[in-house]
Amino acid sequence: MNNSKIILLAFLVTLLVSGCKQNQEARRPVSQASGTFMKKSAERNKKLVSTEEDQIDSVIKRNPKVKFIASTNGYWYTYVVQNTLDTLTPKKGDVAFFNYEIKDLKGKIIYSELELRPQTYAIDKQNIMTGLREGIKLMRKKEKVIFLFPSHIAYGYHGDEKKIGPNQPLLCTVTLHNFISEAAFKKEILLRKTDALNQVPGEEPTIQTKIINTNKDTLTNKHSQ
Repeated sequence: MNNSKIILLAFLVTLLVSGCKQNQEARRPVSQASGTFMKKSAERNKKLVSTEEDQIDSVIKRNPKVKFIASTNGYWYTYVVQNTLDTLTPKKGDVAFFNYEIKDLKGKIIYSELELRPQTYAIDKQNIMTGLREGIKLMRKKEKVIFLFPSHIAYGYHGDEKKIGPNQPLLCTVTLHNFISEAAFKKEILLRKTDALNQVPGEEPTIQTKIINTNKDTLTNKHSQ
């Protein structure tokens, strides 16, 4: 009777060990499939980047009089208004004030400046489009620049789930009005709050305006403001 129990126990242990081995072996094809998937995904991404670069190259060739500069960050840009007097550009710790417009590569407006409204952006501290984040850091005050962004530094595979589609390269026109340090920005906000408290009820606040040179934007057929 005891021998029977020992034999039965040994048989059950053998089945358990065999089952574990089969489960371990069954994982191998999953790992192999994962490697194949990653390889194919990389090939698709490489092909996508190449296709978008060809599309951007076509835009550049259609505008031979416009001088586009290839950046080291994977986008192209050209100046509509260039500031050759200043040397400073925005850096981390600054707050930038800008307007921008987004078009597709055929020149169709996706988001107008009016829709996007004036932007206040803390450099490298807020989540914005990668290409725009990098592009703003090369601009000087009062400059207007047209950027050609491939989708991987724009809105990527998902788009913005509104008007910008998946894997869509973009043409962005950006006007950098000014940038100041965060400390100066906080001080300015505090002064505005103080002025608002001290303002006489019904009195209109004073608004100062300044006229800037107007240069034609050859890609968008607009004049800079």
